[in-house]
Order: sequence, then structure tokens, then C-alpha cells
Amino acid sequence: MLKHLFSAICFLLVAICAAYGATLPVGFTEIAITGLSNPTAMDIAPDGRIFVCQQGGSLRVFKNGVLLSTPFVTLNVDPNGERGLLGIAFDPNFANNGFLYLYYTVATTPRHNRVSRFTANGDVAVAGSETIILELDNLSSATNHNGGAIHFGPDGKLYIAVGENANSSNSQTLANLLGKVLRINADGTIPPDNPFFNMASGNNRSIWAMGLRNPFTFAFQPGTGRLFINDVGQDTWEEINDGIAGSNYGWPNTEGVTTNPQFRSPLFVYGHGIGATTGCAIAGGAFYNPTTVTFPPGFVGQYFFADLCSGWIRVFDPISNTASSFATGISQPVDLKVGTDGSLYYLSRGSSALFRVQFNEPMLIPETGSDIAVALDSVTLVRDPFSLTNLFNFSADHRTRIMLFGMNMELMAGEDSSAVTVRAEDAGLNTFPMPVEFVGKVPGFDWLTEIVVRLPDNLPTGQSVLVSATLRGKTTNKVRVRVQ
Repeated sequence: MLKHLFSAICFLLVAICAAYGATLPVGFTEIAITGLSNPTAMDIAPDGRIFVCQQGGSLRVFKNGVLLSTPFVTLNVDPNGERGLLGIAFDPNFANNGFLYLYYTVATTPRHNRVSRFTANGDVAVAGSETIILELDNLSSATNHNGGAIHFGPDGKLYIAVGENANSSNSQTLANLLGKVLRINADGTIPPDNPFFNMASGNNRSIWAMGLRNPFTFAFQPGTGRLFINDVGQDTWEEINDGIAGSNYGWPNTEGVTTNPQFRSPLFVYGHGIGATTGCAIAGGAFYNPTTVTFPPGFVGQYFFADLCSGWIRVFDPISNTASSFATGISQPVDLKVGTDGSLYYLSRGSSALFRVQFNEPMLIPETGSDIAVALDSVTLVRDPFSLTNLFNFSADHRTRIMLFGMNMELMAGEDSSAVTVRAEDAGLNTFPMPVEFVGKVPGFDWLTEIVVRLPDNLPTGQSVLVSATLRGKTTNKVRVRVQ
């Protein structure tokens, strides 16, 4: 049975989803900004403004946490079914040229999807600045499976995800652009190194990958440039695919995991249903690799993805190819983004709102995938294990001082190091106060707090101790420090 991304079944699920907000892990909070209408996609400008596509054709702007009353631009679109204003991307040189790109369904006959460039003048588009970059194939009377996500890759090319317009045969032909991921230059010309450039003709030379059903969202990983493509399935599987040039992902010949060497099998799939690990439409994807890390370190390099119908956000580990729960109770999530400030943003279609998720609890930083503290001798800067004394630390008592590192542990005006207490706990659950001698910001890393503590005389040796810190009545996680 064909499934519309914004179908009636999802609206029936609103009753079992929270009207506003999600159930989040301990230590995470969120705020909502309402006032949207049928949001479909978003992107974050280099200056921090958040631009949100509304299916009806308006591009809204959030600035300094406020939804501006005047849209950036309002387009005449066909908003029926899954058509409308569906995708946005900022030019890599946006700060200088003001260019941004939109994917939308034209309201004129013949109906088709289009990618156009607009020029910004502050918070609105320059009148008459639309430049058509790419006209996609004419659509049938089916209003579903339009795709719509657009993003610039690390190579400076514009990648465009296109659905197969509810005609599965489109996905396996190089004669049209439907059911594909496309790759073009910013001006609409086609790079000659595209994988099918010499096999296709005309605009079809822009095809970069094929065999997709409805790739509504995709994301590039900052730093590595790795691409994950989310493909909305039919009756059985939702997919996260490894985006690799020239790949054929198999639709409609296969859905979900395949051993057929002609097709690239998904990295991860989940089945259909309404539950904590099932759903009906994967919608949203974002890697957690922000400029400023404010989530616990274990999230770095992970991939957030959401499901429209079950109303959850989960976290995919690209190393183990497994997923775990993050948030539930969301009313129709449609897009995810990670801001440079380390926050996770999600669009809730059912709540007509943009949500910002932050981690606010104090935390001592452990090594990735471990409870061992990131700790250094304050003088020699060596890692543990630490001896209780150090003849080279230039102090009168020769006691070892170690640096611990924390998040969400900033001192307030009027506070000093006495506001933080630190203690160690041994295997016998005995506790040992650790005198705090310094608390301050790490230069160049405003989100990171350095805490210098002295190892006490009675701290047991030859074992590990668990260290925690308390600030203003809130106690951190426990991290392991090894003592010689």
C-alpha cells in the first residue's frame, strides 16, 4: 500500500503524541517557538538565523530566538499532498553573496519541482532575484514522493534528493531525474565527473545515485563529508543509506537489506509499526559534529534521525551500525539540524513549532565510550595513573594536582573555586574530599571548564576511584581516575 509522507494516518497519531515537546534523556531540556504552519524543512544560516520552509510557500526566519513576522519570501506553489516548498540550502559563500536555494513545486501547468536561487537582503529576499537553477521532470497526478532535501556537499556542489513520484519504475532509469540524488554546480551546470555523465544525456547527467523511493532527508557529516540518505519505505522498511557516487539503492527491486551485488544495501533499517523502534516514515537526519560540543562526548559523530509517525528521535552509531533511543512523544517531526552552538533543533509539524534541545546538567568529561576521566597532571600534563606526590610540580608540599574538565560548570558572578566541591569514591564506597584549587574557562573553548584538584593524603593507591563534582546543588556523573 502506498504511503504518503504527510498522510492521514499521521494526523490520527497526533492524539498519542505530546502537543508540545518531547520526553528527553536526563539532563536535556528544550524550548519551543511556535507560530509555524505545516513546516517541511529548515537550514541554519552561518550567522545563526534559522530558515524554515512552510509547505504553503512561505520561507520563515527565526532570528535571536524570535519568529519574524515577515517571511523571507513567499512563493506561489502547489501545496497538495506532499508537494509545496520542501527544501532549502545556503550557498557556501552565503556570508558574501547572500545566495540561498529553494526546492518547490510550481503552481503552473505542467506541475513539476524546481530548484531556484534567491538573493538575501537582510531578512528578506531581494525582489525579483529568483534565478531558476534546475527544472525537474513533469509530475503525474500523484502528489506524493517528491523528496525535496537539498544541501551543499564538502565539494561545493549542490546535492538534490528527488522522489520517484509514486512510480517505482522511475527509480531504475537514467532517462529522468525521479527517484535519484542529483549533483550540480551552484549555477545549475553539471559537473563532468558525475558518475553517469557519459551514460545519460541533458539534465539527466546530473544523476549522482539512483534506486531511491522518497529520499525526503539526507545529511553530510561535517569534517568527514560522509553522506547518509534517508529513504522512506513502502510497507516494510525505512532505510539509512551510505551516500556513495554511482550507487543503486535497489528500489523497487529490493527494499531493506539486500545481498544482491547490483544494489547497495542500507547501513540501517527499521520496520513498520507504531512503537519505540518502528515507524512509517524516516524524516530528518543530522550528524552531531558541531563547532562547539555541548552534548556529552558520546554523542560526537553520531547521527540523529526521526520518524514522522511514531514521533521519536533516535541516534545511529556509524561505527557499530546500531541505534538507540533519544527522544519520544514528538508530534510529527519532519527535520533535524545541529547548530554550531551544539544544540539539536527539530521541526514538529504537528506542533507547528521549532524546538531547541540543549544539555544543561553539569558533567565531568570522560574518554569517548568510557568512564575514564579526561584528566591531566596540572604540571607535567601526563595522563593517569597518578601518584599522590610529584617532586616536579614545584609546590611546597609536592602533592599531585590534576586537571579535570567539565561542561555546564561555569561560575556565576561573585563565585570562585569554593563553589565547586569534588570527591572521590573507592571500591569500598568510602569517600574522600578532593580540595579544589582552581575553576575557570579553558582558553579557546568557552564551553569547557577546567577544575584543578589536589589529590588528598588519604586517597587509596593502587586502584581506581570514581570522582564527581557538585556545583550549586547539582552533582555530575562519576568518572574514573587511576591512582598509583
